[in-house]
Amino acid sequence: MTFGQFLSILRARKWAALLVFLLVVGTTVGVSLVLPKQYDATASVVIDIKPDPISVIAFQGMAMPSFMATQADILVSDRVALRVIRDLRLLESPQLREQWQTEGDGEGTFEQWLITLLHKKLDVKPSRESNVININYRSPDPRFSAGLANAFAQAYIATTLELRVDPAKQFSAFFVAQSKEARSALEEAQAKLSAYQREKGIIAADERLDVENARLAELSSQLVQIQAISGESSSRQAQAQGASGDRLQEVLSNPLIGGLRADLTRNEAKLQELNSKLGDNHPQVVEAKANITELRARIDAEIRRVTGGVTVTNTINKQREAQVRGELEAQRAKLLEMKAVRDQGQVLVREVENAQRAYDGVMQRLNQTAMESQTNQSYANLLTTAQPPAEHASPKMVLNTALAVFLGALLALGVVLLLELSDRRVRKPEDVIASLGLPVLGVLPTPNAKRFMSGKHSLMLQHRAMGLPAPQANKGA
Repeated sequence: MTFGQFLSILRARKWAALLVFLLVVGTTVGVSLVLPKQYDATASVVIDIKPDPISVIAFQGMAMPSFMATQADILVSDRVALRVIRDLRLLESPQLREQWQTEGDGEGTFEQWLITLLHKKLDVKPSRESNVININYRSPDPRFSAGLANAFAQAYIATTLELRVDPAKQFSAFFVAQSKEARSALEEAQAKLSAYQREKGIIAADERLDVENARLAELSSQLVQIQAISGESSSRQAQAQGASGDRLQEVLSNPLIGGLRADLTRNEAKLQELNSKLGDNHPQVVEAKANITELRARIDAEIRRVTGGVTVTNTINKQREAQVRGELEAQRAKLLEMKAVRDQGQVLVREVENAQRAYDGVMQRLNQTAMESQTNQSYANLLTTAQPPAEHASPKMVLNTALAVFLGALLALGVVLLLELSDRRVRKPEDVIASLGLPVLGVLPTPNAKRFMSGKHSLMLQHRAMGLPAPQANKGA
């Protein structure tokens, strides 16, 4: 189909196309005029991503794209809608209840019907590159639209605060119970430690252990000294009991023995002198021999007494060594017992410390959750308050008319083409040539074409009827 054929078809069926066009445009304009005017009111909230003043940490999840989508889902949730219904007291409206009885036939609950009704006119649009959420509400009343938009914004802020505070309250109650258990465990551990210290007589374990360690070291040093003295006394005793007992230091340094030995020396000298003068049987010689024998006996007795003292000293040293060794072993056993007592006490002390740390940790979490449960600041804040709009948002007369003109024109062209396909007609000689593939021999003029039967037009028709080319115009014309 050529453009000329399309124009001829459109010209032939112009009334049908015009009727369809006017019908579409008129219907759209009429419906736009009949439809009630709808007013859009928009409130906006901003999500404030700041560190938590209580826990001093930032909400990392707020930086995620899913966080804004979650906030949008919270805004359109039934919980927020129910809060709006309670805040605006819509359940007390007799008009809405009558509308529910009429439209819903009383099925379901009134609250659920109101939630569905509010959600139909609610539009939540989170910004793509910011933390602002726009809350739009549409209704025939501009004040009602603004009121609902602001009510949804306030209900959303209150709901986010509840979602933050309610878990904190639950955790606070949980930590209250845990703190009581931790306190009981701490008191029990402290009671065990106190009873153990009273039973073992422990006042200052570390100081007492230091004293006992010093006592053990002192006994060890005493034992070493006594062992040295005992070894020396044992050697002197062996010397005293042997043949060289008279050469002991105690014997040599004894003045009595020294005096007796001097007397013995003098008497022996005197005996030699008497022997040389008087002979062996002389009474003075016999007396001198008797004195010498007596002196030697006295010297031997005194040596035995002195060496006996060495033996006694050695015996005393051995007893002292045994005594110190026993005290050392007793002190060592006492010290080991004290270490065992201290180790067991340290176990109880660690139990007390662990119970104290657990109690402190629970109390810290309890204080934190208690503060969080009392917070009144939400991470969502009202950015702009919705105002009653001055102009309606729908129906948009200019836009609807423009769309009606465009769609009406397309529909009119479609109807014209459909009519032409259902009833094909020949309107020009070219249509015959295109349809049959034969040359045109003649064209009959229409009844209102009398003016074409004379002159130049008549000559053109004659040539066309004979299949000749049309005559060219006179060059001089």
